[in-house]
Amino acid sequence: MSWKRDKPEAPPRGYHHGNLKEELVRAALGLIREKGANGFTFAEAARLAGVSPAAPYRHFRDRDELLADVATRGFVLFEAALARAWDQGRPDPQAAFHRLGLAYLAFAHDEPAYYAVMFEAGVPLDASPELRAAADRAFQGLRAASEALIALLPAGNRTPALMMALHVWSMSHGVAALFGRADGGRRPLPMSAAELLEAGMLIYLQGLGINSDKDPKP
Repeated sequence: MSWKRDKPEAPPRGYHHGNLKEELVRAALGLIREKGANGFTFAEAARLAGVSPAAPYRHFRDRDELLADVATRGFVLFEAALARAWDQGRPDPQAAFHRLGLAYLAFAHDEPAYYAVMFEAGVPLDASPELRAAADRAFQGLRAASEALIALLPAGNRTPALMMALHVWSMSHGVAALFGRADGGRRPLPMSAAELLEAGMLIYLQGLGINSDKDPKP
């Protein structure tokens, strides 16, 4: 859906709106794409949704609560994208892990408005129980992948799964934020963001002793 301003704006409709909450979320996403996560007001979201400035208060306490709702939806979509890519580690954990990295970069590139609210707008994860739960579920997908890879190592030489998941998350997020953006904030790179992430992960996994060219040790 386009949010270009060359379309005539409908006059405010007050409180009588078929699905105002969804319209406000769509309006917020459009404004975030245009102005950034912290570049718009609650009143602007109401105007773009075609209602009076007072109407949104029937659904959201303020702009922060609207952003928390958008972030929650983003994490739900993010978790689903990672889960599809991981596919329970099939056909093997290393192939699935590679897909997981590509899915992370693809979400950051294809859903910049959601990604900005989730990670750049400063929305506290404890803004709502739903947001905390959605964010935790998304991270658990990375942790499950880490646990599957760690299981390839000898029992006495396994790094903690939580630490590995945090390392993987940090590297994926860094590459996505610096080199995988779809906006003017993208840094130039003599390779694709996917190639950079793949190379970084290969070095990291080999440092742990996980080598795709060798059979796992018993």
